[in-house]
Amino acid sequence: MKCIINRRAQFSASHRYWLPELSDAENMARFGACTRFPGHGHNYVLYVSMVGELDEYGMVLNLSDVKHVIKREVTSQLDFSYLNQVWEEFQHTLPTTENIARIIWQRLAPHLPLVRIQLFEHPDLWADYYGNSMEAYLTISTHFSAAHRLARPDLSYEENCEIYGKCARPNGHGHNYHLEVTIKGNIDPRTGMIADLVAFQKAVDDYVVEPFDHTFLNKDIPYFAEVVPTAENIAVYIRDLLQAPIREIGAQLHKVKLIESPNNSCEVYCVEPQIPEMVAHAGEPALAQV
Repeated sequence: MKCIINRRAQFSASHRYWLPELSDAENMARFGACTRFPGHGHNYVLYVSMVGELDEYGMVLNLSDVKHVIKREVTSQLDFSYLNQVWEEFQHTLPTTENIARIIWQRLAPHLPLVRIQLFEHPDLWADYYGNSMEAYLTISTHFSAAHRLARPDLSYEENCEIYGKCARPNGHGHNYHLEVTIKGNIDPRTGMIADLVAFQKAVDDYVVEPFDHTFLNKDIPYFAEVVPTAENIAVYIRDLLQAPIREIGAQLHKVKLIESPNNSCEVYCVEPQIPEMVAHAGEPALAQV
């Protein structure tokens, strides 16, 4: 039986986005405040996912051994470092979140049976890398507050209450929605980026956060005049809104996850995943997780 195991690690490091072949103005236009000298820092959180057969002791790998490998090959070298200079790879391609994840994979792959590297630059920005050449995934999270009512206009109040319960009450109710948007693409061999992060954030803000925030979805968003604004329908609509803007910044929208409350969330993909075959990402074989 194959299982995926995950090991968490962390390191603190600084970096700077700066290309010497560009002028000061060009660097500022491309990277904004991240060009400031001598750089800025993050508390990075790293998740290393590995796959293997369960052994006679009920383990895929000895986690103590895994811990020492990650420390030796990655965290002891990166912790309290200036990333642009600590590894040679970052002198050719900038240490963006997605590129750091890719290089960590390359450093660990000879020692561990990797299936994914996930790196959080901070809680609202993280990258996933699965060992597929220059392809990586980048996620930003944000939020908006909105009210809605779950009721089909062709049904009576009693019928809607049977289906949607308290959510069918005529004056609606509200949520603080948490939204995660994931894009995928190839890492640029010079900038280290899948897409311009500022443009990515702006697309999400312009097409979703600003129009949706502090609204009554049924009344203020024309789409939901006829479509019941369940979390699932909201996520699908956000996916459809963002596909073209994400293509315009040179990436592909991969997934939208909408968290309606701590107990309820949903996620939709641009290419439907194979369920239950998809565990690590679309196309991966079926694997149990522990």
